[in-house]
Amino acid sequence: MAPGELDNIIGKLDCSDENLIVGIEGSEDATVYQIDEHRAIVQTVDFITPVVDDPYLYGQIAAANSLSDIFAMGADVLTAMNVVCFDNCNLSNKILDEILAGGQNKIAECGGVIAGGHTVGALEMLYGLSVTGMVHPARIYRNNTPREGDLLILTKPLGMGVLTTAIKADMLENNEIVQIATIMAQLNQKASQVMRDYEVHACTDITGFGLAGHACEMSAGNFTLSFDYDAIPILPNAFIMAEQGVIPGGSHKNKSYLKPKTNVAVSDKDDILFYDAQTSGGLLMAVAPEDADDLRMRLVDEGYSYSSIIGEVLPLGDYELVLK
Repeated sequence: MAPGELDNIIGKLDCSDENLIVGIEGSEDATVYQIDEHRAIVQTVDFITPVVDDPYLYGQIAAANSLSDIFAMGADVLTAMNVVCFDNCNLSNKILDEILAGGQNKIAECGGVIAGGHTVGALEMLYGLSVTGMVHPARIYRNNTPREGDLLILTKPLGMGVLTTAIKADMLENNEIVQIATIMAQLNQKASQVMRDYEVHACTDITGFGLAGHACEMSAGNFTLSFDYDAIPILPNAFIMAEQGVIPGGSHKNKSYLKPKTNVAVSDKDDILFYDAQTSGGLLMAVAPEDADDLRMRLVDEGYSYSSIIGEVLPLGDYELVLK
């Protein structure tokens, strides 16, 4: 679904509670429920269809994708529960064992623990996690609170939607698949921990709505987010595959929905990657300009080698997003 498509439906739900300090009202990455003045729990759930053939790698990527919402909020993972749809009539249980082992590997990596889960029989494979984390109520990172003058940092490259579509079409070499899978399986945990040392005003993770969709949520109709196309890290093979028309439907849907909100100064051929639906993408941070260079270098030192300053937060103009 395109960004904002479910707003009218979700907005009808009554989720009011004085302790629910982040709920459904702002398209946030996770919910936050305050326990006391020092503690709040952060909760999220997400799942995906297979993006690679290797079941262990798929489990790692799906888990990293689910855990990312916790890290985007500046929280630490406590527990996770498996959410699985599995075709046990046509697939071996060994495949499911490998998927769950991949997921457990990533949960353990960030200090969490598997606390259970639920599995149902279904023809379409789905795997993900319901995750609970912990954060101080005064140290939550919202996705829609940037400040004018902030610089925008992205920690992972774009192109995953195009490239996972290419994987399904058997158009990539094995070494290319390993590179893509490694990027998607990388946790955003360390990036989250690093940003807490700097004046970061807003943060979100880049997933199915693409960079453009999640940036539009960050703008929240209050700012214009301006991006330098040449500064955005994009995997080279994604350009090649996109030129051949290997583009997921979600990316086209993102572009169609967001085009009226976006002033684009690059060609239609090139701009699709701005809208490309990502799986387990990086964090997009709005950081005070005096901290941006140091934060970017720290992120690179922590293994986020693609980290780049890709734009800035401007006063609201005619468009919420500018790509130049």
